[in-house]
Amino acid sequence: MADSIVIIPTFNEIENIENIIRKVFSLNVTFHILVVDDGSPDGTADVVKRLMQEFEGKLFIEERKGKLGLGTAYIYGFKWSLARDYTYIFEMDADFSHNPEDLIRLRQAALDGADMAIGSRYIKGVNVVNWPMSRVLMSYFASVYVRFITRINIQDATAGFVCFNRKVLETIKLDEIKFVGYAFQIEMKFKAIKYGFNVVEVPIIFTDRTLGESKMSTRIFREAFFGVIQLKLESLFKSYK
Repeated sequence: MADSIVIIPTFNEIENIENIIRKVFSLNVTFHILVVDDGSPDGTADVVKRLMQEFEGKLFIEERKGKLGLGTAYIYGFKWSLARDYTYIFEMDADFSHNPEDLIRLRQAALDGADMAIGSRYIKGVNVVNWPMSRVLMSYFASVYVRFITRINIQDATAGFVCFNRKVLETIKLDEIKFVGYAFQIEMKFKAIKYGFNVVEVPIIFTDRTLGESKMSTRIFREAFFGVIQLKLESLFKSYK
């Protein structure tokens, strides 16, 4: 039984899913993988089910009906993982924008005492490859905006490459998480800090996908912009003891 599981949400990732699974399983630290697939019409789930025969007991899939959103996929995966004996529960994209090698570094940060270890693009300058400048600026200043509104000292508030100690996910009321896109990532970090957990940023290099299509949309960005204000206002009337 591994102590670490990587949750990979998928929607139409057939070009990437086999390669990312094989890469994670090639690491010199043992990780299990849970794929949460939102009814990909391109056959992503079929690839995973074929690989499950090769990686029996290490690779799992949960299929959902339709595209229900990134945040809900992770919440589903968190609950699935908490029902088992995993200590370290990871978020990671399927498209190699997050380097699987960095799973080891995030896990080590957790072993060294971090309750939540964030793979940060901005802790040492701006470490982003293959993004247009407009998107780099939008992402960077989104984190500046989050820090200004919420007063949390996180350089990469929208990061989606994260290792949680299970006690964080057991403490945060997952059924009360409101947001599904970038705002979901902000909400998880904000609440972990408000509950007093040790949140650490680990520098990574983020490389934009080369295969498949980005899931970014103006709706996701709008949710994050207004969601941050909502988070801060609600926190003024909430106890995090």
